[in-house]
Amino acid sequence: MTVLKSNHVQGYFVFIHKIRCICFTSFCIQIHSENLNVNNFRNDILKVLAYFDMFHYPISEKEIILFLPNKSSRFSISDQLHQLTLDRIIFRFGDFYTLHNDLQLMHKRLAGNKRAAADLLTAYRISKFLYRFPFIRAVSISGSLSKNFSDPKSDIDYFIITSPGRLWIARTFLHLFKKLTFLSGVQHHYCMNYFIDEEALVIEEKNIFTAIETVTLLPICGNDTQENFFSANRWTDHFLPNCRIVPKEKYYTGEKLRIKKVIESILNNRLGAWMDDQFMKITSRRWERKDRKCMVNMKGNRMGIICRKHCCKPNPAYFQNEILMQYERKIESLKYEFFAFNKP
Repeated sequence: MTVLKSNHVQGYFVFIHKIRCICFTSFCIQIHSENLNVNNFRNDILKVLAYFDMFHYPISEKEIILFLPNKSSRFSISDQLHQLTLDRIIFRFGDFYTLHNDLQLMHKRLAGNKRAAADLLTAYRISKFLYRFPFIRAVSISGSLSKNFSDPKSDIDYFIITSPGRLWIARTFLHLFKKLTFLSGVQHHYCMNYFIDEEALVIEEKNIFTAIETVTLLPICGNDTQENFFSANRWTDHFLPNCRIVPKEKYYTGEKLRIKKVIESILNNRLGAWMDDQFMKITSRRWERKDRKCMVNMKGNRMGIICRKHCCKPNPAYFQNEILMQYERKIESLKYEFFAFNKP
């Protein structure tokens, strides 16, 4: 009886010891999981700041949340932003965060935002004008202005969608008009550098650069076409899950554009198809010559475009790829500079 009682007591203490070990292990796992979550938040925040740092652009907490690579909320990152600032890994000036201890970055942004407010009025007016050209189905503002920034050297960029099989006619009409703008010195207000038609709405290159450029477009003209475009490019949710595009119910459509309709009716035939093919070939040969000469624009960036039946866009092998490589270098730099930053 005594032996049985002793074994029972011994078994009881072994059981208690196991429970304590399990509880301690669970506690350690929970702490480790929380540390991983903290590091993930820090990493995500630093990735966003690293991207916009390439453009010397400090961003607000709300903007950081929008461009995080994983789902999050304001409450979940506020503490981490505060801690990163205390650790002097990042810096805060007013409502903006940056990787550099440079107050001038905030002043530059505020000045650029103020200038953008005026340039946006010009861009809205020009967008509605461009929409009046034949076969134009949607016009959006792109580039730095779509991100609410402009400086004295900034162009006004447009993202344009045309009707199927008439992209090159539409583009040629627009660029013939642009030749006239050189006479008045306002050609930088008419940078129409990205065209697709309604048969090729999906952006072919899918990466962080094209995702940000897509979600920051400012749609101005074209109702159903704008909605179809954003629906076709929901792949951006993979890169920017907090930045969902919700198109407006109505954009400018110019219902009484009779001349536009007349010209389209004249060219909706074999003649129009032949003209579209010819304009594409002429433009392609012209840009091939420029490419062989390694020509650069006024900002020093290599010039080149991709000419296809359903799209005309900047060659991603130049500016886009350079941005992506620069971004990877910044991530690697942060990885070695801050021990808490771990690339997944």
